This record gives sequence, C-alpha cells and structure tokens, in this order.
Amino acid sequence: MWGDTVSDPSVDDARSGEDDEPVDGGRSGGDGEPVDGGRSGGDGEPPAEVAQADGGEHPTAPPSVTEPEAALPDDVPTTGDLGAEGRTETLDPSAEETMASQSGITFGGSLISKAFGFLIVALITRLVSPGVYGLFVLATAVLHLMQVFASAGLHRAIDYFVPQYLDADEPGKARAVTLQVFGLLLLTSGTTALVLYLSADRIALFFDEPGLATALRYLALALPLLAMFNGLMASYNGLKRLKYRVYVRDVTRPTVRLFATSGLLVATGLGLIGVIGGYLAGLVIAISLGAVILLRQEALRGGELSLTPFREILWYGLPLALAGVIFVVMGQVDNLILGFFLESDDVGIYRVGYMLAGNLLIFFSSLAPVFKPLIAEERKNGDAVAERYRTATRWVLGLSLPVAAILVLGAEVYLSIVFTPQYTVASGVVLALVVGYIVSILGGGPDGALLQGLGYSRLVFLNSGILLLGNVFFTALLVPQYGIIGAGLGTMAALALSGSAALMEVYYYRRIHPFSRALGRVVLAWLPALAAGWLVVAIVPDQLLIAVVLPVVVIGVYIAAGRAVGAVTPEDVLIAEAVAPDGVADRIRRATDEK
Repeated sequence: MWGDTVSDPSVDDARSGEDDEPVDGGRSGGDGEPVDGGRSGGDGEPPAEVAQADGGEHPTAPPSVTEPEAALPDDVPTTGDLGAEGRTETLDPSAEETMASQSGITFGGSLISKAFGFLIVALITRLVSPGVYGLFVLATAVLHLMQVFASAGLHRAIDYFVPQYLDADEPGKARAVTLQVFGLLLLTSGTTALVLYLSADRIALFFDEPGLATALRYLALALPLLAMFNGLMASYNGLKRLKYRVYVRDVTRPTVRLFATSGLLVATGLGLIGVIGGYLAGLVIAISLGAVILLRQEALRGGELSLTPFREILWYGLPLALAGVIFVVMGQVDNLILGFFLESDDVGIYRVGYMLAGNLLIFFSSLAPVFKPLIAEERKNGDAVAERYRTATRWVLGLSLPVAAILVLGAEVYLSIVFTPQYTVASGVVLALVVGYIVSILGGGPDGALLQGLGYSRLVFLNSGILLLGNVFFTALLVPQYGIIGAGLGTMAALALSGSAALMEVYYYRRIHPFSRALGRVVLAWLPALAAGWLVVAIVPDQLLIAVVLPVVVIGVYIAAGRAVGAVTPEDVLIAEAVAPDGVADRIRRATDEK
C-alpha cells in the first residue's frame, strides 16, 4: 500500500529496502516495506513508536502515541499567518538546517537499501517466472501477518527497559530482561511457526494456489529467525549502538541473501526453493553476526541478574502486537486481494510495479524522521509550523516531481530492462501509485507525520483507518474487473482519500496548508520537464537510449526551468551553504545570483 511507505517485509523506512521483508510499521519505504512513521526500526518490527523511557505512556495504537491536542491556550497562535499579536514569525534557520542535514543521512541509508532490494528482485525476476516470484510474494505476505503473533511485540520491550536499567546503572537487570525477552520470543515464534506449518494446506486452498503450501512450510522456519533478528535490532536500539544495525541489517543480511539466492538459482535451478533458501540464509548469517556483536557489549556485563516481572514485559509488548496487525494488513492487503482473485503471476508483476513506484517516496522517507520532531517542538507556534510544513513540502515535491516524471514516462522501459519484458504490464500500476503518493505527500505523508507532530494522534488513527478500509474496498471492487491495474487504482484512491482528509483536518484545526507561491514555481518548472521527457519517449526508438537520455533531459530541463522561474529561494541557498558540499552550494548560489 504505501511505498517506501507499507507493504512488504523488511527494513525500516518508508518502504525502502528489499522486497518481501517486513518492517516496523507505518511509513512506506522501499519495496513494500512497512515502517513506523519514520523511526528507524528493525526488520519485521511491528509498528509503534517506542515509549519514552521516563515512564510515559507506551504506544497502544498506531502510528502515534501522543495524546491528541484538545485545545490550545488562548494566547497561543494557531494560524499559519500571524502570531498572537499579529506579527509574522520567521523560521529558525537551524530547523531547516536540521531537516536538510539529518534527512541527507537517512537518504544515504535509503539508497543503499534500495540498491540491494533492486538487485535481489531483478535477479529473482530474471531467473524465475512471474508465477514463482508471485508465489514467493504471496507467501511472505502470509508470513508477515503471522510474524506479528510470532514476535507479539515482545522485542520492543528490550529497547524500552534496557535504556532505563542502564541509566540507573543496573546492567544485571538489563542483561536479564534481554534474556527474558529472547526466551519468550523463542516460545511464541516457535508456536506460531508450528501453526503456520500445519495450516499451510488450508491457506493454499483458500488462495487456490497449491504451490503456496510448500512455500509456507519452508518459510515457517523464518518465523523464529525473524523473531531473533527483531530482538537483536531492538537490543542495538536499547544500547544506542545503531551502527551495528547497519552492519547486520543493511549490509550483512542483503549481501548474503543476494549471493545465496544467485548461487542457489544459478547452480541448482531450484526455483521457488532457491528463492526461499536465499532468504533464510541471509537471516541465519545476519543473526549469527548480530549475536556475536551483542555478546561482546560491555554495557550488559557486570551486576547481579535480576528479573523483570513477566507481567510488565507482556503488558508493554502485547498492545504493540495488536497495533502491528493493523499495519501488516495495510501493507499486505494488495497482495492478499490479488492472490485471492487472480493468479500468482499477477501478484509478482504487481509487486514489481509497486516497488518501482515506491522510489518516489525516498525523499519523504528521508525527511520524515526529523520532520515530525521539528513540528512537535513548535506545535503551539502556528507561524513556525506553517513555515516548516510549507518548506518540507516544497523540498520533498521539488525533489520528487522530476523522479515522478521519469518513473511515469519511462515505466515500461525500466520494467523491461531491469525485470524483463513480462513485467511491462505493470506500467499502469506505477502511474496510479505515483499520483496517490503525491496527494499523500501534500497531506503530510502516508504516515501522518505532520498530524503526529501536532499531537492529533486520533486523527492519525482515523486517517489510517480510512487508508486501510479504502484500500480494501477499492481494491476488492476494482481487481476483479481491471486486474493489477485495479489494485493500483484502489491504492491510489485510498491514498488520495486519506491525504485529502489530512489536508482538510490540518486546515480546519490550525488554518495551515502547504501551498505557496514558491511551491507554485516548483510545479511551473516541472511542467516543461515533463513535456521534454514525453518527447524523448515519443521520438527515441531504442529502449536503452531512452533509459539513459530520459533522466538527463528531464532533470536538465527541470533545473533550467527552475532557474528561469526562481524556484530556488535565498533561504534554500543559506541551507545549502550549511549542509551541502561547497561545489553544490556554489552552483546553487550562482543560479540564484543570476536570477
């Protein structure tokens, strides 16, 4: 459903990363991977943000845990135009610098994840048929629904309790609660794996896909592995050693999976079993390395073991599991509905188109982690919120629009070259999803980052419900008649509906909106770039040449038109000077000076 924002298994961000791997929940990232609203999380983690270590409320419903703001004091400005005394506030430059620099770091990580995801999926689609790949996607959709129950939200207790115990200088209690959670995870995931193994035939019969039973039996082995993996990622969170997450999750796991999958498919021709074998191999090696790293952590050594009451662990973790069900369903609903009405080939083809369109959200996914706290810290200052909202929207759309033109105009070309010509029928899916994502970005993103930052958690929950129910309704209505295009249109309609609701809610409660003359100039610069790209596709006869020339022409015309209409503001130059390399900043400064 959401691109780098919710749908497939794996990685932490807005759907970014490898196809078929679960994530934490609410924001879309790489290929079908759900996440939790911008917070970096482990593979396969259920949604919800970690509760504050100071004993504040822990999350019980996605995607936000803050209480909605019922009303603001009379002396607090709530409009986007004037302060309490009619003065106009200006945005603190440090806020924009923070947005730019921190989103740049996240952007780099997203690129790495997406690169591995594309390599793996491109490899699979070239070595197996769409039907085999579709079976794998459908099987992992079921796997990640079961994974919510396998982990039961228990791993999130690690990065909730461990920081508190370490802060209180009680490493024995931190070590004990880590061991307790891993023991519980083995119990719950082992039981869930057995249920999945025994239910494989019935699930396959429900989807009328006999081959699905074999895939589910093998993937049942992944449930305990994913539970352990989630526990390791939460442990690194609790220890504040996020670099180890990168080593294990973003480097080791996808690298091993890539080589293992290619070896099994090329050397043995095992097909579906080879794809599953590569998936399992990546988990096993990553867990082995992750366990060694965790055991070497000095912070967990010393002190006397002291158990945390199991009731407290369960009380914290189980609500997160319930919240996780919602986001997993949101992420997998397209695959499940397609699997019910159509063949596994269609599921595989749709997933590839979905993954390609999800690239549009890479810029929003990079900004979301810092955007929400920047809104939250000024949520009672209407002017600052309005300015930050407009600035973030302009930056995200300014970077996303040329990508949207390239994806839409070159969808058939890129699908054919990267994933083989069989997948070109998914080009319509790309168009539909791109439109939905753009509307959603205007409303503050698929995860409701703006409303979360303002404290309107109930509105976020309401919009999530609109997104889920709308996607189920429209997709189930359109798929029988229009196939995979119907699934794309259904998701587009749901994203547009929830995004429009967010736009209206923010304007109703705070009288702010993302539209400005500066944003208009960005759109004005994009139109000639879109036209130039269309001419390239219409005139150039060779697909490889189109693949190379199209992005060059679109981006070149976009930059030239942007300079002509003054799309880059003086404030952008100041931020570029603070966070960008000198060469980039100099070029931006010269462009503005010439204007």
